[in-house]
Amino acid sequence: MAEDEEKKPATKAEPPAERSETTDHQVAIGGRKIAYTATAATTTLNAEDGTPRASIFTVSYTATGKGDPTRRPITYAFNGGPGSSSIWLHLGVLGPKRIALGDQATPPAPPYRLTDNAESILDLTDLVFIDPVSTGWSRAVEKDKAKEFHGLKEDTEAVGDLIRLLTSRAGRWSSPKFLAGESYGTTRAASLSGYLQDRHGMYLNGIVLLSAILLFGTARPARGNDLPYLLYLPSYAATAWFHGRLAKTFKSIDKLLAEVEEFAVGEYASVLLRGPRATRAEKDAVRSRLAVYTGLSESYLESTDLRIAPHRFFKELMRDQRRSVGRLDSRFLGIDPDAAGESDTYDPAYGMIQGAYTAALNAYLHDDLKFDTDLLYEALRGEAVRPWKWGEAGENQYVDVASTLAQAMSVNRSLRVFLGSGIYDLATPYMAAEWTFDHMRLDPEVAGNVVRKRYQAGHMMYLHEPSIRQLKKDLEAFYRA
Repeated sequence: MAEDEEKKPATKAEPPAERSETTDHQVAIGGRKIAYTATAATTTLNAEDGTPRASIFTVSYTATGKGDPTRRPITYAFNGGPGSSSIWLHLGVLGPKRIALGDQATPPAPPYRLTDNAESILDLTDLVFIDPVSTGWSRAVEKDKAKEFHGLKEDTEAVGDLIRLLTSRAGRWSSPKFLAGESYGTTRAASLSGYLQDRHGMYLNGIVLLSAILLFGTARPARGNDLPYLLYLPSYAATAWFHGRLAKTFKSIDKLLAEVEEFAVGEYASVLLRGPRATRAEKDAVRSRLAVYTGLSESYLESTDLRIAPHRFFKELMRDQRRSVGRLDSRFLGIDPDAAGESDTYDPAYGMIQGAYTAALNAYLHDDLKFDTDLLYEALRGEAVRPWKWGEAGENQYVDVASTLAQAMSVNRSLRVFLGSGIYDLATPYMAAEWTFDHMRLDPEVAGNVVRKRYQAGHMMYLHEPSIRQLKKDLEAFYRA
């Protein structure tokens, strides 16, 4: 190689030019026609010195003819993963279009079609759906630097800086501002509540948390951490009840859950936490009650030392039928070719939505929103963002963003939080989310700002038609408050 070639500096990657495609539409919500503009766009996110770092894809919806836009709320929405695009909230519940799968037990056959979403919240708020870096069509400018966005702190800062930039460009600093997150998106939202407030002086009006996980110790069973076994139990009971594995004496799911919740934090907690100090009679009594509530045999429960790990429950409940229950939604059953195995081979709940949502979104972005690109739309690809860096929040401890949210609520005492949970969610169990808020030690002045709702559905409660209708009513009350 020539000497001048050796000294030639490496060429830095240039970000793709920002793109924006705007189209006009209308949708019927609550019996009224809502006219709106949809904008599919990429935004270049720069470092403070102006160096381009990433191109981030968003889809925004703005209602037209609604008067002064600065008086109208704006909601920034995202899903979780980590490694998920915003496809699920976008086409499942919040946006003006949705893919309605109905309440059938198995995935519908392709092709898939979108329909107007009568349960959209576009009548209440403008919407911006954000795909974090390495999801959707969002990419780091330099591919080998994508890992700089793959972490709790790094992701929070990138999404927070984008929200600040979009708010400024749209002239929406005077608008009521909300966040909406699902699953790990709730972790991001809680983290953002502090970052936006502290770094950008952006105080939020409300945060919508669907299928929340803010304290990871509530849902990560491990040696020395028995808490998740207690908090998963009501969801196990709901699942067993749904599939007819419990005695017919339980006529009401609500009464069943109330009974199981008390048992979980009472006798069950006492036996697990006392370990060998618990008497044989106490352990036998707990094992018998566990069998009644979970539909699992006493001999199996004895072999697990009374600790039912989620992956084992997926497999064991319907093993005699060679079926496994879903993780994201335990109402759904998967075909299980290895009936003797310890873990399920796939999540039937994810299998229910993956193909339908991915195909529908690609067609929608191309046909309706007129945004064309050859780039692969990454709907959900967790391996693309691993290893995820947890930083101080996860160093020698379980991740905790509940403390961040509690601090944000203490500083901004008008901040309201909506907590929505599905009773058939075995990814982020509802009792774990509620237990988290019970233990956030919120001052009475702000504790009343939290609204809690449960749905007879799973992680994505909008897959259940009665639940999405109820969710819309609950969100309408939350926004109007």
